[in-house]
Amino acid sequence: MGRDKYENEDLIAYGWPEDVWFHVDDVSSAHVYIRLNPGETIEDIPEETLEDVFQLVKNHSISGCKMPKVNIVYTYWSNLRKDQTMDTGTIGFHNQKDVRKKIGVSRDRLIVNRIEKTKVEGNPDFRKERADRDANELREKKKAFKEQRIREKEEMEANKRRQEELSYE
Repeated sequence: MGRDKYENEDLIAYGWPEDVWFHVDDVSSAHVYIRLNPGETIEDIPEETLEDVFQLVKNHSISGCKMPKVNIVYTYWSNLRKDQTMDTGTIGFHNQKDVRKKIGVSRDRLIVNRIEKTKVEGNPDFRKERADRDANELREKKKAFKEQRIREKEEMEANKRRQEELSYE
């Protein structure tokens, strides 16, 4: 979760493709992210987790926390659009159709209190974390490519041996 609009900028700049972004619709609020495991989709997020995040986002909105109900929008990080004309912490979307909306979220004190008790403050280096993630992904892709080439080479050699066995020379 972004501490302020400047940290939100770092979260926007160095998000991961696996991240899902949450925000109170049409009012200032914290940018809250969930990082999915590789292969998971937005549909895989459990309802309880979504409800926790909705409460967290509402609670960390200066004006949204005072409203009886708010709408929460969420989408993949890759759908966030940022250009130079936008204010600090402000974003748009590449594709509005990919934005989901939870309508009428009202405060649930039990959930908010439970979540706030688990709060941990930190100063992550978002740029380094993203660079490490990308380097690891590249290593995995190279490893998979190398293994694929070895399998193809072994398959070609096996085919060649079969052809030699079948030849009448």
